[in-house]
This record gives sequence, C-alpha cells and structure tokens, in this order.
Amino acid sequence: MPEGAENGRPAPLVVGLGGTTRENSSTEKLVRLVLQAVDQLGGRTIQLSGPELVLPIYAPENPTRGPSAERLIAILRSADAVIIGSPGYHGGISGLVKNALDYTEDMSKDERAYLDGMAVGCIGTGAGWQGANMTLAAIRSVAHSLRGWPTPLGIAVNTAEPVFGPDGVCLNEGLAGQAKVMAAQLLGFARQDPSIFRNRQTT
Repeated sequence: MPEGAENGRPAPLVVGLGGTTRENSSTEKLVRLVLQAVDQLGGRTIQLSGPELVLPIYAPENPTRGPSAERLIAILRSADAVIIGSPGYHGGISGLVKNALDYTEDMSKDERAYLDGMAVGCIGTGAGWQGANMTLAAIRSVAHSLRGWPTPLGIAVNTAEPVFGPDGVCLNEGLAGQAKVMAAQLLGFARQDPSIFRNRQTT
C-alpha cells in the first residue's frame, strides 16, 4: 500500500490557510501547529501561508486568474478538510485571508461547491482576548457560509501573551493540546463518507 494510504485510498488531505503578509506570524505558526498534529495522526497536509495569499482583490466579473490564485483553488478542490487562521483586524477577519476565501466563489459550480461537506478548523488570533474571540466567531460564520462544518473545537489565542519560543516551539501546553484535539476532529470527520454531510437541495 502506498505511503500515506488508508484502506487503499490516500490519507485525508488537510489544507491550512492563513497568516499575515509577514512570514512566520503567530497565526501562521498556529496553523502549522495543527497541521503537524495532523501529520502525526497519519494525515497529509499542505500549508498556504500569508505571503502565498497575497492575491488581487477578487473580482467575480473578471475570470482571469494568476498562478497563485489557480494554485489556491486547485489545492482547495483537492482538500478533505481545511484550517482557516486569521489575525483579528478591527473586530473581524483580515482582508488578506477574507480575499483568499472570496476566491472560493470559483468553486461555486463544482460538484462539491465551496467547502461543502468538509470539516473546517477555525483559529482566531489577536493582541487581546476580545479580538481573538471575535475573529474566531467571524471565521466560523464564513465557514458556515461556505457550507463547511466548523469543528466543535475552535481555537482563540491572545498573542499578547507568550505563545511560541524563539525556536518556534509552542510554550503553552494547553494550546498544544488543543491543536491535537482539532487535528483529531478534522481527520475523524474527513475519514467518514463526506457525501452524507453535503448540502442537499430539495424541491
């Protein structure tokens, strides 16, 4: 059986999306922390960090897509689960992350539209608990709008407190534990038959 395969099928692919324009931001590290836990549990992972999400403002009337936007959509189409991480900007999701998510409109007519039937791990950060929690709530709302299923556990992190050491290691044991729980929930959901969770239009 090929490496990373389960019962003859590829192991679930979890895509982590989020961060800031600054490489190795706290948000990017938190998304990576969950992805590392996914790897440890046998999943496959891809991370789309902040700099990779610097895209032209989404314009639905313009079908032209650059290489970065095409790669983003291709990866999301192949995903079995998604993690969305955003810093809190003025009480909501950052423009960088929200604009990247707006590109999922290109998936609206897919057989699996948007993030339909997928587990979505939500991570909100902020220099204070109010901003972190408001951002987490905003990400959950967007995930629902994209027909995704937010995991029972969402992670809000106050980055005004020490989170990572200079070596990138998480300093908070509780947070490291939350990352493992989210990873298990993402994979547990993805390993079920995803079609039973997809939106069904009734007439």
